[in-house]
Amino acid sequence: MSTLHPRALLPGSLLWRIFLLVAVLMLASVTVWSVIFSHFDQQNRARQTAQTVVSIINLTRTALLNADPALRKDLLLDLATLEGIRIYPAEPQDKIAPLEDTAVLRQVMTDVRLQLGAETRFASSWEGLPGFWVSFRIEADDPADHADFWVMLPAERIIRPHAREWMWWGLAALSLAMLGAYMIVSRLNRPLRAMAAAARTVGRGEIPPRLSESGPAEVADLAHAFNQMSNDLQQLDADRALILAGVSHDLRTPLARLRLGVEMCGADPTDVDAMVSDIEDMDRIIGQFLEFSRIDGGETLAAVDLGELADELAGVYARRGFPIDLRRSSAPPALARPQALRRAVTNLIENALNYAGGPPELETGVINGRPVLHVLDRGPGIPASETERVKRPFTRLEAARSNTKGSGLGLAIVDRIIRGQFGEFQLASRPGGGLDAHILLQAAPKDPS
Repeated sequence: MSTLHPRALLPGSLLWRIFLLVAVLMLASVTVWSVIFSHFDQQNRARQTAQTVVSIINLTRTALLNADPALRKDLLLDLATLEGIRIYPAEPQDKIAPLEDTAVLRQVMTDVRLQLGAETRFASSWEGLPGFWVSFRIEADDPADHADFWVMLPAERIIRPHAREWMWWGLAALSLAMLGAYMIVSRLNRPLRAMAAAARTVGRGEIPPRLSESGPAEVADLAHAFNQMSNDLQQLDADRALILAGVSHDLRTPLARLRLGVEMCGADPTDVDAMVSDIEDMDRIIGQFLEFSRIDGGETLAAVDLGELADELAGVYARRGFPIDLRRSSAPPALARPQALRRAVTNLIENALNYAGGPPELETGVINGRPVLHVLDRGPGIPASETERVKRPFTRLEAARSNTKGSGLGLAIVDRIIRGQFGEFQLASRPGGGLDAHILLQAAPKDPS
């Protein structure tokens, strides 16, 4: 039976982890303070309660002793009506229920007995009547004439709420503190989420919006460093594109002259064709470098019908003598940059022509509501362990190293283009042999009109 790692039980986001930690610490703090308050307040409450009970009983006893016997009935009635204090004769066979066994009440009974006598009894009900009952004795000269009484005091005046009941106030304070903690942590979490979104934008090869550099000093410094990094990357990409454009211009001009010279040199036609082929390969490699350096060519995202794009490319290659089978299924328009997507699909078709020994098949469809375009071939395929590695620049499999028509940038170009369009480029083995290179894009939003 497998067991969960403790980390698996923790919330995933920084916001909830910090909030949970703050909540636990605050709850522990409130609990500790409640225990401390209960401990130090217990003895004082017990003494005050005991003194109140003793004072009431002494006053009641004095009133009974000094009252005119004819007026005692009226006195007892006034005590019951005005003060809620009732007095009844006490008998040994009285049916009583003991008080709740708490530390405070035990201390109260001890202190009261010290002042009223060890024979003092206590009860939470007498003959079924609930209250705080305490016995007292009116002594006479003859011990046989001693009279015992029960006095019932209103429980709410004597048994004050236990400290635990004040936990409601503690919980209210805790809730307010946790709300404040959540607001503080969420204020810290918002710029981190914005930074994560900007980092993903950079990963797609796009220019992220500038982050706000306000807030705490550490967060502002981090946002400033990220903005500086983004600016540096943009400048680096611009410089790289400028350098590659210059290299392309400087190399393609002498290559064109070299090709013209080779074709006019009068050498053996076989040698001429071989040299022209090498020059074309060099020109193609230079083109791949330029294509890899592009980001989006200034294009904006638009709705693209993958079926129409596949039909167009199939017609282009059919005119070149490479018939492509096309299978179209109903699919929503894709959100993409049209020319960049066209370059990506063209690269996959060229890859199939170079390495699979024949034209591929194109298939459009839908996966989980997202439009997809498959480029299918019957070539040697790519091992599952290599499908991610071959997307890296200048990566070529051993079986393809003898082919000098490329530089190992074809699949890297496709991956970069698709990631820049919120899509996914995936490679998988095809049932029956071959490769399934498919492009999964986001569906274009529907026109509100």
